[in-house]
Amino acid sequence: MATTAIPNKPANVNLVGLGKADYKGAPSTLCNGCGHDSIASQIIAVAYDLSLVPHRVAKFSGIGCSSKSPAYFLSRSHSINSLHGRMPSIATGALTANRDLIGLGVSGDGDTGSIGFGQFKHMLRRNVEMVYIIENNGVYGLTKGQFSATADIGQELKYAGKNELPPIDLCLEAIASGAGFVARSFAGDPKQVQHLLKAALSYRGTAVLDIISPCVTFNNSDLSTKGYNWGKEHEEALHEVRYVMPAEEITVEYSEGEVKDVEMHDGSIIQLRKLDIDYEPRDKYAAMRLLEEARDKQQFITGLIYFNEARPNLVEQQRLVDVPLVQLPPEKLRPPREALDKINASFM
Repeated sequence: MATTAIPNKPANVNLVGLGKADYKGAPSTLCNGCGHDSIASQIIAVAYDLSLVPHRVAKFSGIGCSSKSPAYFLSRSHSINSLHGRMPSIATGALTANRDLIGLGVSGDGDTGSIGFGQFKHMLRRNVEMVYIIENNGVYGLTKGQFSATADIGQELKYAGKNELPPIDLCLEAIASGAGFVARSFAGDPKQVQHLLKAALSYRGTAVLDIISPCVTFNNSDLSTKGYNWGKEHEEALHEVRYVMPAEEITVEYSEGEVKDVEMHDGSIIQLRKLDIDYEPRDKYAAMRLLEEARDKQQFITGLIYFNEARPNLVEQQRLVDVPLVQLPPEKLRPPREALDKINASFM
């Protein structure tokens, strides 16, 4: 996320000379009050704060209300709206070919947890360097209110009847599939969303951010764990989160509890101040146990759930050259005839 600072910049612009309005997109066509619009607003704020260069950002999405939302932020960036559930493979190809891009994927619980479930898990196996946001509302809003794979068992919807199937926990699935950055938040908690998003953008690998984003039209009853009221009343933060950019002085407050510094790959820090439980986000099995217990007790756990900075990403696994593949000349990408003849001869 390297930026080039401008000298004597005005107060209302960031380090690359852009104002917050430069990170906006088209007017939203989603329902008034949709959690997805709140998430788009936080992405705009974070991109401005981090001085992201818009044309270095590549937005990826599939199909659904969530996959419409990339149109509502960073209009100057690249954007690919793919087929339903196929966003991970498109993103994998684009980000492997051009490692200079900052990958930002936006999906939904249907796009990720149903038709795209296999692609989601294989992308995590490969550890593609990108932020993968799941705007999770437990319902297919675009097709008028059917249950998704994350809908609560026993939940009743006006047009869908009663859900008899247990929900899929996408954070648990992400950890089981090898993701090294897994967090959960709530669209009604913008401060936490911003801090986690900044940390996710600093992670070198696939950073999964599952954001409960209520559908105000089809799934916002007080009994739904994806509704606004339920989320506000039941949210239990694992810790208070603060993101510290590399240029900032890192300070620690000791008076209100122990503070844990988690260093990102670019030298930035995400500070976790423990609240009422003693939790270590680098413990994979503790993270999985926490999610299972929360599901059994119908608790709404938010925060950085799991972090593993050691796992190599796809570019490192494949030992790709430092120059992005799209910038290599043909002679570097295509072996000469003599080399092909030598390889073919070795199989005879």
